[in-house]
Order: sequence, then C-alpha cells, then structure tokens
Amino acid sequence: MSANDSPEEPEGAARPPEPPEAPRSPEPAQPPRSAEPVPPAEPAQRPPAPEPAEPSEEVPGQPEETGRQRLAAGLWPPRVSRAQLIVALLLFVLGLGLAIQVRSNSDSSALRGARQEDLVRILDELDGRTKRLEDEKQRLEDQRKELENSSNQAEEARKQTVEKERQLGILAGTVAAQGPGITLRITDPTGQVQSDQLLDTLQELRAAGAEAIQINGVRIVAGSYFSDEDGGIAIDGKKITQPYEFRVIGKPQDLEPALNIPGGVVQTLEKEQATVAVTRSAKIVVDALRAAKQPDYARSSS
Repeated sequence: MSANDSPEEPEGAARPPEPPEAPRSPEPAQPPRSAEPVPPAEPAQRPPAPEPAEPSEEVPGQPEETGRQRLAAGLWPPRVSRAQLIVALLLFVLGLGLAIQVRSNSDSSALRGARQEDLVRILDELDGRTKRLEDEKQRLEDQRKELENSSNQAEEARKQTVEKERQLGILAGTVAAQGPGITLRITDPTGQVQSDQLLDTLQELRAAGAEAIQINGVRIVAGSYFSDEDGGIAIDGKKITQPYEFRVIGKPQDLEPALNIPGGVVQTLEKEQATVAVTRSAKIVVDALRAAKQPDYARSSS
C-alpha cells in the first residue's frame, strides 16, 4: 500500500459529508485573437479608354448627319478670299447705282399713283393750254392776212397797234383789267409759308393761263420778285402780311384744277398747316397799277 492509497473504509461505515465546492471566480475574458492580417486587395484594373473615333468613321449610336447639316457646316463660318470680297464689293456698288437710278426715274414723275379723276383733269388742262396756243397762232395768222389784204393798211396797222398796246398794258400792269377768274386766299396761322412757296403758286397760275394777277394790292408783272421779311413776305420790296389773297384773271376751269393736282400748290401749303380757299368768279377786277418805266438805254428801232 502506497502512501497515497487511503485505507479502505469498511463497508457500511458512514462517510463524512463532502465539503461544498467553493464557487469559481469567472475567468477573465480573453480578448479575441485577431484574425491573421489579410493582405490588401489589389486594385482592379480599369478597362482601357476607347480611342476617339476618326472623323471619317461613324460612331456607333450617333445619328448620321443630313445633307442640310453638312451644307450648313460647309457654309459657316464663311471662308471668303480676297478676290471674292472685291467681287462682292463691286456687285454691291453696281446694285446701289441701279437702285438709285430706278428711284430717280420713279420719282421723276409726280403723277405716279394719282387717281384717274386727277389724271383726266391734268389732261384737260394740257389740252386747254394747247388750244390757247393754237388760238394765238391763228389770231396772228389772221392779223398777217389782214395787213396783206387790207386796202388801207395804215388804218389797219393803227388799230392793231392800239389793241397791242392795250394787251401789253395789261401784261405790264399799267392799266386795270377785269374778267373771269379765281380768288385764292391763303391763311397761315403758324407762319410757316415762305416766299418761295408763294412764287411756286404764281408760276403754277401762269402755266395754267393766268393773264393778270394781283396779290394783296401788288400788281404782278414779269419782273416781280419775292423775299422773306420779318413777320411777312415782301413783293418787289413792298411788305405784305397774311392772309395772302391772289386775284387772278383767266379761265377758271383751267386755273382751279392746276392748283389741286396731286402734290401741287394746295397740298404743299396744307402740309405747312396753312388753309387754302379757291373761289371761282365770273368777274375779277385787277386794279392795282404799276408805273410805266421809261427805259434808259433801249430805243425803238422803227
């Protein structure tokens, strides 16, 4: 029997109670073992970038250019050479010259765009002027024949001389005159009417066959002139003020339409905010006289 061996206990002997086991203190939790270091993952290789497609190659998925787009791309931005620029400049100058020529030709006719009634009236006026000239020609022819055929040529010549003197006196303003005609009254409240506009009115009346004219008591003759003065207009150096009144002897059917043609005297004066009134009359008296001027150097050759 070894020392370690305990003596056998007799069977049936009571065993002493075993002492209770002391409670075990909980073992400290050991930190978890770190996993073995994992080597870093190698970066994934990127796929190579696609090379840009050549202009001539078609890119898949891109719509094909239309013919209009290719034409626009070829025209813009413009590629202009020096020779093309010079040719374009010459064509521009040529076109500008042609446009100016066409404009001047179209503006040369003041009757373009006139109404049919106005054109008929103008034609009647031209016919009237032609008839007056023909009548004057016929009258002179008759005078010549009377001088040739008259038995008493001296008496006939004297009669014609007296008649001619009377006619020249009316034209020169040395004698009074009366006859059918018109009265033209121009009221200018804003003072915009100038002397040149009155002169244009006078010329239009003369062209329509006016034989004697008087403006605000001033007799109009071949040598009459107009000038602007402070607050009015002067005729032959004599100042007149508005309203301007024209007394005109002539054929009313020719005088009035001549003033009312499109772009004529009445429309021009109305653009200056002037009021124009034309009145026909069977008897117009022109009684303003001009003193007969004796010529200094001219002498009769007969």
